[in-house]
Amino acid sequence: MISLKKFLDDAENGTQKKSGNGEAVELLPATVAAYRSALREMGSSSLDACPALGGELQDGLNKLGERLSAGITLEAVEATEKDARERLQEWGRRAAKHSQERTGEIKEILITMARTAEAVGERDQRCATQISTVTSQLQRIASLEDLTQIRTSLKKSAAELKTSIDRMAAEGKAAVEKARLEISGYQEKLEKAEQIAARDSLTGVRSRLWVESLIAQRIEHGLPLCVAIIDLDGFKKVNDEHGHVVGDEVLKLFAGELKSACRSSDTIGRWGGDEFILVLDCQIAEARTQTERLTQWVCGDYTVQAGCGPMKLKLAASIGLAEHQAEETMKDLLARADGEMYRQKSARRVKR
Repeated sequence: MISLKKFLDDAENGTQKKSGNGEAVELLPATVAAYRSALREMGSSSLDACPALGGELQDGLNKLGERLSAGITLEAVEATEKDARERLQEWGRRAAKHSQERTGEIKEILITMARTAEAVGERDQRCATQISTVTSQLQRIASLEDLTQIRTSLKKSAAELKTSIDRMAAEGKAAVEKARLEISGYQEKLEKAEQIAARDSLTGVRSRLWVESLIAQRIEHGLPLCVAIIDLDGFKKVNDEHGHVVGDEVLKLFAGELKSACRSSDTIGRWGGDEFILVLDCQIAEARTQTERLTQWVCGDYTVQAGCGPMKLKLAASIGLAEHQAEETMKDLLARADGEMYRQKSARRVKR
């Protein structure tokens, strides 16, 4: 954003470029639009590159782009640049870790398959050698003329053959059991990875992707459904004045209060940044009663452990509620809830 900041510096210093007739060149709107488009494309690309983690980054970059459209100042541009850089760096670290974990899982299953194939190959080679030995003995028996010798040799060969077959069966069973145990362990690791992906790493509530999947299922089966988007008022100020460590602690405490206040049938997820989402399997009247009770429970004083010791912060939240309508898509339902939340937030600003 160097060019955008330079443009603003020039505007403040009176050195903004002029056209041929002496009028100021209106580059700012086009430059801002270009930066907003770049942020949107970076978010979209992150979703393509890593679907499991790209949604949160895309949402955050879109919000940064929206911030640029409201009151362009040098301070706003610098803050947006800093936030975008931090978000991209954090996403890069998480995406690298995610890719490394998936690569490790694939490596393990390939090793398991290779070991199983090797064990079966060794067993087959031993069995072939044993059967070849018994066959040679039977051929020698065929050349015997003494019935007693034939009987003795047959009994010995039959015993050896039975021992070989029993050993083959035991080794085969052991190889299969070993492979079963290794693959079972791999399955457990995959299930654990899926559980981790279903949870927000900071707050412990459901992840955005998991909540979206739940909403899609409820819509597909025609079940009652309301969603509430919850946004912490003034959370940016907490980060700016006290740092991101305190901000993260506030998010964890707030999520804990949400879990305490919600019913067992409600689903809580982190939507991104300081926004949470609540999925309620009821109709709008019951959902409105629940969110009103929720507001009274989660809003108020919080004690946060800061570097200088315990610190009290007063938190408020805006909640946008919407009920799913017939033939409505998930995108439209969430847009209505998001719009209601912003209307509530704007109304509170006016009252202040």
